[in-house]
Amino acid sequence: MEWKIMLKQLQMKNSFVFNAVKTFKLEKADENKIKVLFPSDSAKVEFDKISGEFFNHFRRKVQNHSIEVEYHRDVENLKIEVVTKRKIFEKFIEKNPLLKDLDDLMKFDLT
Repeated sequence: MEWKIMLKQLQMKNSFVFNAVKTFKLEKADENKIKVLFPSDSAKVEFDKISGEFFNHFRRKVQNHSIEVEYHRDVENLKIEVVTKRKIFEKFIEKNPLLKDLDDLMKFDLT
């Protein structure tokens, strides 16, 4: 809940940092450990600018000053698919096979 509140405040204050850290995931790993999953090193650099203030506030809020933070790269967020015109057209072919015949006849340039 505190993370969502911080994101809302950050969106109003600094949209650049907000866009860099909005995909971060915070997970409770143990009673005194928080695992932070980040998508890229550049996003982590932006998070480092605000992390001290956020975690100090969070430790005071939950009254647990022995919380440790672990950083891990989130491999699942790195899967970014590049959608080309050819891939879009192939999806349309799945829905309407007659487009394949039209492509054979007209020789569309989908590069």
